[in-house]
Amino acid sequence: MTTPTYADILSVVADDFAIMDKQVFGSLNSKVRLVMQVSKHVIDAGGKRMRPLITLLTARMLDDVQNQQALELGAITEMLHTATLVHDDVIDESGMRRGKPTANATWNNATAVLVGDYLIARSFNLLVGFNNMSLLKVFSDGTCDIAEGEVLQLQHQYNIETTEADYRQIIDGKTSRLFMMATQGAGILAGRDELLDTLGAFGYHFGNAFQMIDDVLDFVGDSETMGKNLGDDLAEGKPTLPIIKTLELLKDSDPANYDKLRIAVQTGKTDNAGELIELVRSSGALDYCKRCALDETRLAQQALANLPDNQYRHALYQLTELASSRLV
Repeated sequence: MTTPTYADILSVVADDFAIMDKQVFGSLNSKVRLVMQVSKHVIDAGGKRMRPLITLLTARMLDDVQNQQALELGAITEMLHTATLVHDDVIDESGMRRGKPTANATWNNATAVLVGDYLIARSFNLLVGFNNMSLLKVFSDGTCDIAEGEVLQLQHQYNIETTEADYRQIIDGKTSRLFMMATQGAGILAGRDELLDTLGAFGYHFGNAFQMIDDVLDFVGDSETMGKNLGDDLAEGKPTLPIIKTLELLKDSDPANYDKLRIAVQTGKTDNAGELIELVRSSGALDYCKRCALDETRLAQQALANLPDNQYRHALYQLTELASSRLV
């Protein structure tokens, strides 16, 4: 069976998506011109809008009508995601994202950080308008978890003692939490509290798989498609699963190469990037990471099986298939 494209999946909620997409920037109302300029820059440079797409598909799956609140929640989800990317770029000292100059490179770190803060503040400003305490709690708890995940990643930077359990804790906050917020938020708006755990399980496992796949592609992907260089995670000292597993496999079996990789992780010096990438590829670590990602994909699909069966659930299932097809 042919894997559907992202455009195929998006077409299922094309009208909703078009309205939501306009609202991402339209919801900003800062009196400060620089805030609007920088916000427009980072929002326009945005990616596929996967998180709000998941919100829209979930909302339609639970109640097949155009729900203005679900559209607004999708826009808020994207705004929060954009804020985390702006802050990430400052932390990573990134000059480019998806082939475009970052906000910190175009302006400066201080401006980027403060506009990221504004995007988070404005998101909550809009969330208050829903007058829904359950929704506000899911998003406020989730945003705390996202911040903690980023701090945990920073705490483990250049740390060769980082374990797989540490990694999973990092990606839970850094990536999976926002996917959970995207699905559970739609569930709360639809009044389907009995499905919140199942929706959360889908978002959690899909987010885990998505991040694990991304981390594998840092060693085998296509730089142009990804918008970053292969081995960037290694140079930034990020303790991703491929690096953690490679260190574990080489420690006893190949001490000389273990030392090469250890020094690179601890210092971020990757002048021999090609050699280090080949070490990760030949160690067997990527096969393990792919299995982990596919396990998480299956768990996400199992959660979907307990949700209403319609074309929107099918589109969410296709999204899991599309994500895992990147590993082939």
